[in-house]
Amino acid sequence: MLLNNVVGQAAAKEGLMKMWHNNVFPHALLITGAEGTGGLPMALALAQYVFCENKGPVDSCGKCAGCSKAVKLEHADLHISFPSISPKPGTKAMSKHYINEFREFIQQSPYGTTYDWLQHINAENKQGNITAEECREIIDALNLKSYEGGKKVLLMWRPEYLGKEGNILLKLIEEPPADTIMIFIAENTEDILPTIRSRTQEVRLAPVSAADIAEALSTRSLTDPRHAAQIGHIAMGSYTEALRLVRQPDNDLFQEVRQLFNSLFTRNGLGITKFAEYWSKAGREQQKNFLTYVIQLLEQAIRARYRPDSVISLPEAEAKFVQTLANTKISFEGFGEMVKCISDTILYIERNAHGKTQLHALAIRLQYVVHGAPVPVV
Repeated sequence: MLLNNVVGQAAAKEGLMKMWHNNVFPHALLITGAEGTGGLPMALALAQYVFCENKGPVDSCGKCAGCSKAVKLEHADLHISFPSISPKPGTKAMSKHYINEFREFIQQSPYGTTYDWLQHINAENKQGNITAEECREIIDALNLKSYEGGKKVLLMWRPEYLGKEGNILLKLIEEPPADTIMIFIAENTEDILPTIRSRTQEVRLAPVSAADIAEALSTRSLTDPRHAAQIGHIAMGSYTEALRLVRQPDNDLFQEVRQLFNSLFTRNGLGITKFAEYWSKAGREQQKNFLTYVIQLLEQAIRARYRPDSVISLPEAEAKFVQTLANTKISFEGFGEMVKCISDTILYIERNAHGKTQLHALAIRLQYVVHGAPVPVV
């Protein structure tokens, strides 16, 4: 994978390349970031860069033999460890039993989650882990000479799945063999053994910006630019979530938002009732996505009012709508109250509250806020 194919993360890429070119790249790197921020794709791209025979200033060439082997996860000096399960009774869970499945998984979904991976190998309800036996095998493999005369790279995806057995790796991390780079990719740093975390240099990935998500979706022809912009704001910094949203039915959320706010500002009770009726028939995830999108638009409106020099990263129609909201008489506290009401409704929906009732009540509360009246307390 090319670094250019990792969505967003410009600061992390720049920092990593600076460390490489200044010859201070850590021998034990810990990439951390929430699900969907691109930890695994970043690690795969770094491994390819290490093996590239014609490195550019900021990316691998993508054409040489080293890149070709790395992109297929077939380079002899690339060692990969990930959560796995026992393939059959009496056999220990080891990554080597599932390496072909992992290559297939990465080709299909490099932004896939650990849950996706375990389902890919039919783990069902089994808990994946990285065993002591695997740790010992890693030590043996990295202490061998490089097969191709260059550097050796270990990628360990989700070191959180190491139990106390992970302490077996401590000496290796502290005193690695020559020309060895270990890259650990984690999501929950609190679940990593402190003894391992303290011996690595951490690079944190930020949530992917809405603009970067939208650009990736549209340039990769996954959806049209307008829908991509909507998804960028709903995905909450996760490209994995954005890909999931793309697979959902393509509804134009903005038209529904505009109709809702028209009803709120004109005190159109019939319009509010239709809103509740329509969205009560949608799935809970769709309801949450819609409400999350409304929150994002409200936050953009706050930004447009109080930071007029900021750029509204939305398509023209949505940007105009946001600017119109910013110019209304809704107070700063009113915007905050609207966000709170919507957030509470999302929480109730997650807890299986009656959708139609919650949505109708929400719309009524929003109407009170829009017109500067105290929200009724139930």
